[in-house]
Amino acid sequence: MSINSPQLPDYELPDTVELTTPAQLRAIADPLRSSLLDLVLERAATVSELAAAVGRPKSTVAHHVSVLVDAGMLRVVRTRRVRAIDERYYGRTGRTIAIGVARHPGDPTVPVCVNGLSVAAAESVPAHEDDTLYSTLRHVRIPRQSASEFWRRVEGLVREFTALPRSGDTVYGLAVGLYPTEQPVLPEARPAGEEAP
Repeated sequence: MSINSPQLPDYELPDTVELTTPAQLRAIADPLRSSLLDLVLERAATVSELAAAVGRPKSTVAHHVSVLVDAGMLRVVRTRRVRAIDERYYGRTGRTIAIGVARHPGDPTVPVCVNGLSVAAAESVPAHEDDTLYSTLRHVRIPRQSASEFWRRVEGLVREFTALPRSGDTVYGLAVGLYPTEQPVLPEARPAGEEAP
């Protein structure tokens, strides 16, 4: 069964853009630029619209948009003529922005965004203090291939979350991670009746 909802954003968007240079990493590390990237995941926007959304001067936002364009994370997706001036609408270059040097341990073809959980940890402090943070942590011993397959399913759920119709007054964050740990492992179970050495 499919739910009829508008496809977000309102422009063609590849699934992934991979960051591979120090300049790109510096560009995405800025909190304001990260916010701008999140905003245009909903729909393409002009510098004026972005400035109004983040409550910053248009000149400041224009600078940050320019940095993101130069870093290959934003692009002009359409223009509109307004009183003899071409108004540019910016959109992302990929739905998921992945850090090129980080790969999923079970499958080197699956990129992983390495800074997402640290950003989420900082963002979620007020929700934790207000007891409005939904979170869980589980540890499971599984083969690497199973971890890769599960991560692909998680990415599908993240895309579903990202495509939800925009409404309400609150922006929710969703943070997911899959990583190897040093958690202890139980020894293999002995057959019934066999004594410990």
